Amino acid sequence: MLFFLISCFSFILLISKSLLKPMGAFSNQWFSEELVKFLALWFSKGRNAISFLNLPLMKNLVKSKLENVVEKEEEISLLDLPDLTLECIFERLPPNGLCKMAAVCSSLREKCTSDHLWEKHMKGKWGDLIGSAATKEWQCYIASRNKASLLENSRKKRNLFGNFLKIRKLLWNRSKGNEDNSKVGNSSTMSSIMDWYLSLETGKFWFPAQVFNRENGYVGFMLSCYDAEVSYDCSTNAFSARYPSYGRRIIEEDIEWNRLRAPTVDTPPYVLDVSDCLNDLKPDDHIEIQWRKSKEFPYGWWYGVVGHLESCSGSKLNCHCHASETVLLEFKQYTPGSRWRQTVINRKDHREVGNEADGFYGGIRKLYSEKEISLWNRLWPNSTLE
Repeated sequence: MLFFLISCFSFILLISKSLLKPMGAFSNQWFSEELVKFLALWFSKGRNAISFLNLPLMKNLVKSKLENVVEKEEEISLLDLPDLTLECIFERLPPNGLCKMAAVCSSLREKCTSDHLWEKHMKGKWGDLIGSAATKEWQCYIASRNKASLLENSRKKRNLFGNFLKIRKLLWNRSKGNEDNSKVGNSSTMSSIMDWYLSLETGKFWFPAQVFNRENGYVGFMLSCYDAEVSYDCSTNAFSARYPSYGRRIIEEDIEWNRLRAPTVDTPPYVLDVSDCLNDLKPDDHIEIQWRKSKEFPYGWWYGVVGHLESCSGSKLNCHCHASETVLLEFKQYTPGSRWRQTVINRKDHREVGNEADGFYGGIRKLYSEKEISLWNRLWPNSTLE
């Protein structure tokens, strides 16, 4: 083997003088480097290293070496870009793109999980559906999760075997030169907005919202809106809802986005909402009013309009309904003569009114926004209800 190696070495020197002499000092330096690589490869892998002397390959080595030098000089890492350029790139990435970039390395993780990047995605998809009630629920959710995590960590610290496994894993990662990527999915290292977005997107977080025409548009709930806890299913782009109900829990699935809204008041569904618009009500105003079947059930919000009193002619020029202590509310989705068509409240001393037969009417919201009014009109039933 030694004789063969010496013969090959002499052959290589002979070729180098004839082929590389015109190339000058650079070629000699390059050839020396490649020769050292060849010898190292020979002693490490044995006879397979002879493939290095493939003559067709040798003809292009000088050319490829020069090209590689130019390419290496022109290569730029993503991390070499200025911060402003990186920010412009990340701002154009969708949420799944930011998640993938955050898993690359710790430097990109810090940039791709920042609040200001995720705030845009949060507002764009969830801004109209997340209200103050959902925000408070999220804060409670995070607090309970952190508490559970602290308890779990405390238990592990008391577990000697668990500590040994943790140390062994750390030493193994360091010996392999690997970075601990387990932090990518750890909520303590992610931004609060990113964590919130992903919890909503994956359906892990059930949050307070209100559902229009609950139970798939059942006739008994037409033009109403009820409080519920909802969860998102990204595979169907729809929601599931859990309604608080007397005696049993009702669950509805496949709820589309246009049937949901953020709660308009902070009042819980079993509590009478204090009305602050009673003195401003006049005919043709659009309103929502709390109603429930009995006092064991939660309130829902029902759409209606302010009508003219029987003593009024209905003429706008001679109307004095706004000066009366009583206010007539109309629910025009029901036929004239229906017991659900009208109700009268006292604007000076309004409180829950009603009975077990006709239900109980509670607080009133006056609708000022055309967007809210158009949403109710879009949900109007195809035929008048009895």
